[in-house]
Amino acid sequence: MGKKDRKPEPAPPAAPFHNPFAALAGQREALPVGPAPQASAPKPEARKGPAKAVVRMERKGRGGKEVTVVEQLGLPPAEREAWLKALKGSLGCGGAVEEDVLVLQGDHRERLPALLEARGVRRVVVG
Repeated sequence: MGKKDRKPEPAPPAAPFHNPFAALAGQREALPVGPAPQASAPKPEARKGPAKAVVRMERKGRGGKEVTVVEQLGLPPAEREAWLKALKGSLGCGGAVEEDVLVLQGDHRERLPALLEARGVRRVVVG
């Protein structure tokens, strides 16, 4: 296409065609002052973590590979997935949910109890 075939672009409109709030801009100073923001009290933890978790290392049935199994958490399935994702990210490993246990790749028996206690588990048993 040459220069003659191009159509000039229309100029954008100077103001919106119909702005229902345009008249209110001049009345902004006449509005009453809203309530002062209140300092919020520290919120108590919405939900405490599970009462107990059992952490153990397993090799059986996995071709000699080591995995760390976290059992007896008693979490609902959606929350179990969220816990697994957080633990995998903080440990830098892979993992999966098998029935009601969390399976993390590698031997993490030393680092995992501190992470579980930080997430609200009251008692961690390492086996």
